Amino acid sequence: MRGLRPLTAAGARRRTEALLLLFVVAITVLGHASAGLAMNGVLPENLAGFAVSMTLLSLVAHLGVRRFAAYADPLVLPLAMLLTGLGLVLLHRLDQGYLERYGSDAVAPGQLLWSVVGVGACLGVVALLRDHRYLQRFIYITMAVALVLLIAPAFFGADTYGAKRWIIIAGMSLQPGEFVKIMIAVFFAGYLVVHRDTLALAGRRFLGMRMPPMRQLGPIITVWIVSLLVLVFERDLGTSLLFFGVFVVMLYVATERTSWIVTGLLMASLGAFVVGSTEPHVKNRVQAWLNPMGIFLPEGQRPPGLTSEQSAQALFSLGTGGITGTGLGQGSPEMIKFAGRSDFILTSVGEELGLAGLMVVLLLYGLLVQRGLRMALGARDPFGKLLAVGLSAGLALQVFIVAGGVTGLIPLTGKAIPFLASGGSSLLANWIMIALLLRISDSAERSREADARTPVHEPPAALVA
Repeated sequence: MRGLRPLTAAGARRRTEALLLLFVVAITVLGHASAGLAMNGVLPENLAGFAVSMTLLSLVAHLGVRRFAAYADPLVLPLAMLLTGLGLVLLHRLDQGYLERYGSDAVAPGQLLWSVVGVGACLGVVALLRDHRYLQRFIYITMAVALVLLIAPAFFGADTYGAKRWIIIAGMSLQPGEFVKIMIAVFFAGYLVVHRDTLALAGRRFLGMRMPPMRQLGPIITVWIVSLLVLVFERDLGTSLLFFGVFVVMLYVATERTSWIVTGLLMASLGAFVVGSTEPHVKNRVQAWLNPMGIFLPEGQRPPGLTSEQSAQALFSLGTGGITGTGLGQGSPEMIKFAGRSDFILTSVGEELGLAGLMVVLLLYGLLVQRGLRMALGARDPFGKLLAVGLSAGLALQVFIVAGGVTGLIPLTGKAIPFLASGGSSLLANWIMIALLLRISDSAERSREADARTPVHEPPAALVA
């Protein structure tokens, strides 16, 4: 009897990915069925369609990665698919709650369509971008486009819920900030590869740290000013923090100088204090953060500018969930109104799955960030290392900004939690980010595999002697 042929490194990775994707499909389908049974006593009518959709999405994505990025990390795709699937489960559950309480339209079918578009875009990037270093040729064009997208909402954006972060194109809303976080990571990676020695070696020592010289402070001051302009004219605290935070993290990784972190934190704190004290919308968010329960006081006794009860409802929701939650479909997360489908969808997790479920979701994000940082360690080229760090840092910062806002750790920003929340722009941008991570991982593993196969020639015996 012939023995089975041993799997190659690429084959082993893809087999692991396939098994994890089967697990993802099972979790999401069971979650959708559980929510339907809890809310209506019967299985959801669209359960079969949901199961087929998740199976086809996972299968097509797996086959695409197997074809175009066979050596890529086997955990990245299942993690992204699981978060996307959990988002669909939660949105289906919230749709019924919003329909019964407010008569709102369903958003889950649209989110499923955007999931298909996002996965398709991911596979398209993986197939067409055969080498991530090709992006390094266009870093200045990328940054120019990013700046245009970043400031476009200030002039053409729709003022929605107090912030200008959307622009309307052909009747569809687009959130440019979601794509900007990828573009700035590409630009900063290319820029720092060229200038990191200058940024790392110069400067004087102050209080035990080597502070950057004034001439080299130009890049960080420019980015700081742009982030403040976004904060002032678009009243978008989340994008501003994300834009500046990614740059400071990448600068620290490239130079290994603690002074850049200290300088960045001081500048961010100063800018946030000034704008938060003067710009009404940002000031109101800070007021809601400091006094979330003040909304329940008589109108004449409320803190000035406090008009929203979302922060208080979020705390009630998380407190109701306790450790294990009320059970999927058995809570009332729709009481937070429209925001329950965006950043406050995390409170739906906390209420119905409890602290345990919320920690699992945050650990999924943490694991995805860890895989990105692992790719940075394994990448052979400096551009790939910094790009993986930038993309991972952007994901980590966005999750922190959203989770910190809904739990009361920091003021609310209104950013959408990646993969889970409703929003086509966010979902599409995050799947493109996954494509870039897959490409970096595939390149790194191919190089490592090629080095392992290269024979090491021993020197002649005469030379050894």
